[in-house]
Amino acid sequence: MVALGNGSVANVELKGTKGYHGGWVLIGFGYGIGVMIPALMFATVSGAQINPAMTLAMAVTGNFPWGEVAPYIVAQVLGAIIGQLTLVLAYKPYYDKTTDAEAILGTFSTIDAADSKLNGFINEFIGTFLLVLGAISMTADKLDPRVDFIGLGFLVMCLVISFGGPTGPALNPARDIGPRLLHAIWPFEHKGSSQFGYSWVPIVAPIAGAIAAAVLYQGVFQ
Repeated sequence: MVALGNGSVANVELKGTKGYHGGWVLIGFGYGIGVMIPALMFATVSGAQINPAMTLAMAVTGNFPWGEVAPYIVAQVLGAIIGQLTLVLAYKPYYDKTTDAEAILGTFSTIDAADSKLNGFINEFIGTFLLVLGAISMTADKLDPRVDFIGLGFLVMCLVISFGGPTGPALNPARDIGPRLLHAIWPFEHKGSSQFGYSWVPIVAPIAGAIAAAVLYQGVFQ
């Protein structure tokens, strides 16, 4: 997910790439399909648990065992770091050409572009709430998981295009913190700050939004 999703961001943001300045719709397609493909691949293995916010929300509502939450989150964060590493290696010449520090950080994690943690929190909360509510609703019938996860890909695509302006967005704590940690240690010439002062927002807000959506669905629709 991170390799495909952030790969689309790198293709648009890094100087000299074939997709340079290709626009936000290209990123929306990249992230939508980037979520859909692993969901289709791993739905029958783990239920496509690629988002710590979703995993925690399912545990809170009794639909995922608490004993497996920590191992899954560790795997999700490690997967995000490895996915980002493959991207950094593939785009290294273009990272070297790019002098805009925020463009570089944007290929890793979300950015506090408005200098407002409150705005970022609201954006991440609403986006993740809609993502989880939609995902649960689409997969609740258990009739054809392939159709469900194709729908999930379109939902993510729409959310990135619709709610991507303010922050990115993350909608997934692992997708943000894993790459941000790699950004902090990787020796880019023009990398600038990793903005760890903002990093709690794309962790806490998606978790809160996901839990709110799961609790609402369970209370109203079940």
